[in-house]
Amino acid sequence: MDDALRVRNFCIIAHIDHGKSTLADRLLEITHTLPERAMQAQVLDDMDLERERGITIKSHPILMRWERSPGEVYRFNLIDTPGHVDFTYEVSRSLAACEGAVLVVDAAQGVEAQTLANLYLALDNDLTILPVINKIDLPGARVDAVREELVRILGVAPAEVLALSAKTGEGVPALLAAIADRLPPPPPPNGSPLRALIFDSRYDSYLGAVATVRVMDGAVAPGDRVRFLATGRSCEVHEVGHFVMARRADARLVAGDVGYVVTGAKQVRDVRVGDTLAADVEPALAPLPGYRPAKPMVFSGLYPVLSEDYELLRESLQKLQLNDAAISYEPETSAALGFGFRCGFLGLLHMEIVQERLEREYGVAMIATLPNVEFRVSLKDGRELRVENPARMPDAAQVAAVAEPVVRGTIYTPSEYVGAVLGLCVERRGVQEGMTYLDGRRVELHFRLPLAEVVVDFHDRLKNLSRGHASFDYEYAGHEAGDLVRLSVLVNGDPVDALSCIVHRDKAEHWGRRLVERLKAEIPRQLFPVALQAAVGSRVLARVNISALRKNVTAKCYGGDITRKRKLLEKQKEGKKRMKRVGNVDIPQDAFLAILKVER
Repeated sequence: MDDALRVRNFCIIAHIDHGKSTLADRLLEITHTLPERAMQAQVLDDMDLERERGITIKSHPILMRWERSPGEVYRFNLIDTPGHVDFTYEVSRSLAACEGAVLVVDAAQGVEAQTLANLYLALDNDLTILPVINKIDLPGARVDAVREELVRILGVAPAEVLALSAKTGEGVPALLAAIADRLPPPPPPNGSPLRALIFDSRYDSYLGAVATVRVMDGAVAPGDRVRFLATGRSCEVHEVGHFVMARRADARLVAGDVGYVVTGAKQVRDVRVGDTLAADVEPALAPLPGYRPAKPMVFSGLYPVLSEDYELLRESLQKLQLNDAAISYEPETSAALGFGFRCGFLGLLHMEIVQERLEREYGVAMIATLPNVEFRVSLKDGRELRVENPARMPDAAQVAAVAEPVVRGTIYTPSEYVGAVLGLCVERRGVQEGMTYLDGRRVELHFRLPLAEVVVDFHDRLKNLSRGHASFDYEYAGHEAGDLVRLSVLVNGDPVDALSCIVHRDKAEHWGRRLVERLKAEIPRQLFPVALQAAVGSRVLARVNISALRKNVTAKCYGGDITRKRKLLEKQKEGKKRMKRVGNVDIPQDAFLAILKVER
């Protein structure tokens, strides 16, 4: 058999915590890709954050060689993908580089929301699906019931659904044989010049931008001249190779290979994820089709705690964007926080991960503002604006209509929690579109929900109400008009733009009251009274006062005439009046973080 026919490019897709990384560990063990001393749990999850949270954040490609019989060696290019809804973009990039996908389903949990979302992504990319039931060693495993679910969804024969335990290794050798037999090899070379899809990239302090590529046509070797088609930049290839945990240099990459290319590009903007790396020929080759760029759904302002760290934050965002192309950012200024960046994220977990990576990997201390979504504002003069920052919301007298993004959500939940889940969705202004009982104990719910009600704490509330059993996935479904207003927070009569937000009019008073009460607990007392107000336009909805600290100015008076004490107290009173007029309230970072924890 030709060596090219023994290449398999595949990824592992599943709902979060269904055993993708553990299965990858067993595959690496059985194929002897890593020495035994290098093996550890979740070996492909190489970031501290991934290990601490027990989730996969980045896709990880690795080359495995499996000797099926003497002289019959297969090359498996495996890509382990994330399972959380916020990292669907990582999954879509991995799918673009593969011909097949191993769909992993937990034997106890069954098919969940993100399972279906990833499955449909794979089918859209015309991938061959290999269904697998994992965790058959659990006491609560429902292998037959889950197999029936997969047969119904995929339309395959029951015998085609493999059952295994990634933890114990039972059934994993049969999976390797199924990958070799049932997943297709890459298309044969057609003699065309080099074209490779950049589906990931990393920044290296010594090598610069390192592109992770899937070679579609031709071949690439050190010394070749290549061009990035999106930017038009051409450069010379310094090194190519494969990933076997770390980079391993090779003589060349050919059509069907997954590996890395080092071009010496130092500017992170030159190596864009989704771009095509092509041979430097004239006329320029056409870029590869079918790749969709990321669409940020949640926006937040990131500001350095120290103003002199602004340039450090800019450089850190540039480097992190190379590693995580789903981030978008642009400079902005705030009267309260100074210079910073308005950043776009795929979801709230994505935002948290980016913040932690900036702090850990680049040492940037920062403040994040309340996350918002993108609103479309129609003005009375006929213009239409896109508003990502509530501080830029026009005055209510100029606004004709405001449209907010809505999502189509799918929720899988055990039947005993249906009432609580329905109540949560209605509370978040959701509109029910359907409800299906999959069997005696599982229900599938379909809702249209405003994205602003989903991104902050919807997922946490859903998990609490269902004791961790419900799963949720959503997709963007357009913008819809709503009765939305800007809720401003005033500190001593001065609006703080970084604390403002856009909410539905019916919820403005409740949200404003909770907001000022939480701020009162976080802002330290001053030497003068401080008024905290939540207002919509000129109408104040809620107010709390932070009482003044009192300095005992009469402590130094021992006896003597009472008029002496009165004179000191009058002088203090006048000083407090003057301080109230000109004094500034320093809002600590904890106050901005506390807003994220306020329940809507």
